[in-house]
Amino acid sequence: YFIYFKGMPAVTVTKEFTKLEKSAAKLTVTIAQKDVAENYKESITKYAKNVQLPGFRKGHVPVKVLETKFGSDLKNEISANLIDKALNEIFSDNEDKSIERPIGYSQPQLEDFHAIDTEKDYTFTVKYDIFPTVEVKNFDGVVIKEPQVEIGDKELEDELKNLQERNAVVVDRKDDDAAEKDNIVTVSYFEIGDDGKEVEGSKRDDYVFTIGAQQNLYKLDDDIIGMKKGETKLITKTYAADDSNEELAGKTKKISVTVTAIKIRELPALDDDLAQDVNEKYKTLDDLKANIKLNMETARTRKLSELKSQSLLDQLIEKNQFELPVSMIQAEQESRWNMMAQQFQTTPEQLAQMVASSGQTKEDMLKQWTGDSEKMLKSRIIVDTLLRERNISVTPEEIDAEYEKIAKEQGLTVDEVKEHYKDLKAKEYLIDDVKENKLYEELYKQVKVEKGDKIAFADLFKPAN
Repeated sequence: YFIYFKGMPAVTVTKEFTKLEKSAAKLTVTIAQKDVAENYKESITKYAKNVQLPGFRKGHVPVKVLETKFGSDLKNEISANLIDKALNEIFSDNEDKSIERPIGYSQPQLEDFHAIDTEKDYTFTVKYDIFPTVEVKNFDGVVIKEPQVEIGDKELEDELKNLQERNAVVVDRKDDDAAEKDNIVTVSYFEIGDDGKEVEGSKRDDYVFTIGAQQNLYKLDDDIIGMKKGETKLITKTYAADDSNEELAGKTKKISVTVTAIKIRELPALDDDLAQDVNEKYKTLDDLKANIKLNMETARTRKLSELKSQSLLDQLIEKNQFELPVSMIQAEQESRWNMMAQQFQTTPEQLAQMVASSGQTKEDMLKQWTGDSEKMLKSRIIVDTLLRERNISVTPEEIDAEYEKIAKEQGLTVDEVKEHYKDLKAKEYLIDDVKENKLYEELYKQVKVEKGDKIAFADLFKPAN
């Protein structure tokens, strides 16, 4: 029956704005009685002209009839429209600095809704989340320890070894050859109980593992060494009381094992042929080595830069405390959850069911896969705040320098790099990265950066405990 008229008369309001905990706010609004009465009168008149009731022609329903039949519902609807109008006027007035606006994720929540009384002022209160107030002033005692990572002959040899492993060919060993460490064996086994019979459910056929990798249930690696294809062996093992497997700890097991296949991983020779197999752009092994070293140096630079900036932000978060609004955290977690569902090629609802069935919580899963969302949000807010306060900008010359740097790191031409960043969004990301790097260079001058411990190149990329 009822229609919301956007052309309601303007209202005069008084406002009381109060900040609450966790970046929330309360706004109490009072609409003057004369505006309440005027809006009610105009709204009810328009309703009467548009509503259609049995026994009356459209547009000829007396206001008194409408009020008698729908008085309570009409007042509720006009009250809601009045609230909506008042908030729209308040939040769209960019000149008014006395209040803070809701952040994008937060809808104002009305407290204790009640209908208007045309004889009185109308007061209502809403709560909503606001952007957190952030003051990054305290840099005292910030110390960044930069790990010392060398890339020498040993590190290069390790990378070449990994490359050989990735290009290895697996072949059968001769039937008379005995199994050795690092061989890939296929075995069938079952456990034998105290009664000398096979333990039900313990049998496993054609199980494949690499000797020495400890990838089998009964930890049979050393016991398999020396066995030949087709050989069966009864193995008796006593496990330590503190064994990591509670099913084995402190127990003695008898296992019948039959080796059905022994294979060896043949590594390709480190020569020009391998280099050309990896990529036709390499003509010699030296070409490949040079590119591997360049990639390692680039990876080291990026990782150290990431560790330095994160250490800085972690300490700034600790020294410049602020609270995040609940809606911001929820929106961030929901976004991450949806991205996780896409990665698992499922829906957010199905992912939630999978997580619940595994005994984990949604929050645990998010933290495990995407990190601490609150800390990451605070880091982002601190960076954005400092970029704005310090008016960090980049010049076209600095962007050109970044193109040249990327080209050198990736073995491309500058024109190829520019072609990649021709897309507007991709270029915006690049500009943001350059801005942030300029900001960090400024901040490092305000804190103490010193040499950290020496660590191996491979350890640099291991996840923190």
